[in-house]
Amino acid sequence: MEVVCLDMEGVLVPEIWIGVAERTGIEELRATTRDIPDYDVLMTQRLRILDEHGIKLPVIQEVIAGLGPLPGARDFLDELRTLFQVVILSDTFYDFAEPLMRQLDWPTLFCHRLTVAEDGRIAGYNLRMKDHKREAVKAFKALNYTVYAAGDSYNDTTMLGEADAGFLIHAPDNVIREFPQFPARDEFDELLASFRDVSPRF
Repeated sequence: MEVVCLDMEGVLVPEIWIGVAERTGIEELRATTRDIPDYDVLMTQRLRILDEHGIKLPVIQEVIAGLGPLPGARDFLDELRTLFQVVILSDTFYDFAEPLMRQLDWPTLFCHRLTVAEDGRIAGYNLRMKDHKREAVKAFKALNYTVYAAGDSYNDTTMLGEADAGFLIHAPDNVIREFPQFPARDEFDELLASFRDVSPRF
């Protein structure tokens, strides 16, 4: 059996924090894992900025509610799920993801949880485990699954390296340059063809 593991933001849906930056006008919130490889550094920076500007969870959830999947993402995911088992491995939070998962017909999602105060302030974040994308791929392989993976950012590269085949999709030039071992794809149909090409079933 084969499992495909996909990142979420930048792959299937827009970058949530860029949406928040555009809504609030706070340019510092545009930073993502495409820019800052260390996720703890990135999230600490984000929470500091939110506190400085008094931005609470309902504001972010309102922004997310106005987002939708990237063009073609729903059709890609629907077709991919007819060919493989599919799991979304994301460094987002369940507190954010629900509106987007609904629009993608509820794919399986492994991500994290926020700590939210009664007044809506985001007080902290709780990672399921360090490097959870890579660890999930390792666990699937330990269950005798063949695993293929795709992502767009620094925090996806250990997942791609652990997978039996890994691809970049919608990745920025800096990530493509630094990780030439992962073939880069720009379009969903190219990625779907790549998964079929590496599978012995097709």
